[in-house]
Amino acid sequence: MNVSDFLERHYRHFNARETLAAARSYKDLIEKRDGRMMVTLAGAMSTGELGLSLADMIRQGKVHAVTCTAANLEEDIFNLVAHDEYRVIENWRGLSASDEEALLEQGFNRVTDTCIPETVMRHIEGRLTKLWQHAADSNQPRTPAEFMFELLDDPELPQHFQVPRENSWLAAAKDAGIPVFVPGVEDSTLGNIFTARVIDGTVAGHHAMKPGTAQLEKLAAWYRETSPQHPIGFFQIGGGIAGDFSICVVPMMRQDLKEDVPLWSYFCQISDAETSYGGYSGAVPNEKITWEKLSRETPKFMIHSDASIVAPLIFAYVLGL
Repeated sequence: MNVSDFLERHYRHFNARETLAAARSYKDLIEKRDGRMMVTLAGAMSTGELGLSLADMIRQGKVHAVTCTAANLEEDIFNLVAHDEYRVIENWRGLSASDEEALLEQGFNRVTDTCIPETVMRHIEGRLTKLWQHAADSNQPRTPAEFMFELLDDPELPQHFQVPRENSWLAAAKDAGIPVFVPGVEDSTLGNIFTARVIDGTVAGHHAMKPGTAQLEKLAAWYRETSPQHPIGFFQIGGGIAGDFSICVVPMMRQDLKEDVPLWSYFCQISDAETSYGGYSGAVPNEKITWEKLSRETPKFMIHSDASIVAPLIFAYVLGL
């Protein structure tokens, strides 16, 4: 029994039924309606190696744009060049403060059960600093993703790969030529390092990095160009700025630019956040109707589960595996 048949056979109720319904609707949007899909990544999905399935989705034309946190951007590259140096902590729930301090002293940064070595951060810092300096000195700013695409073009980088390049969703996005938007870069290791290099004068100024507002303008141009011919869906993993930034492009264009662009044509969110007063990451999809992001008729799905479990299953279904 393949994955798709397994879901059809067993996923009948509760979050399982919602997962299957979301997967069917995703596939319908792409295959029957010639739609396009924005995928947004929050949490530590790259550290969780979601690239194994997401890269295939991008390569096979099932994902057409990505918005991610800067942490997910950098951690895809970290995993690519330092996978074998990571450490998995099986009993991570039982770690004491002393255990955590020992990991710090050993040069590890823990994300749940996975510890990222500090050495990979310094390795990538050294390569990116040269790119930042050139961008600042030549007054040719880049987006965070464009810096990473440039890094992937470095002929000396592949010798450091510890997993196949095919495992990287960012490399797949670069090869496919799809846009990658990264708001809030300062909320990441490399964003912190970039700021430090500006403060100490190594990089001539913040103008080397395009801000989120410039990326939102680029996203608006992509939406304006794409939406007349193709309905665009929104597949959100987690909450936070990755989802909030990108979904707001529609009300921005409709309300602030007075443009008659269509609303998002599909919405699915995988999150463990519960609905609460003021908790946007757990807001029910219908709330987005009031913000002119979705319509009453938009297919809407809210899956309360672990994205590291659910997202690869949905991707497999969409890919017909």
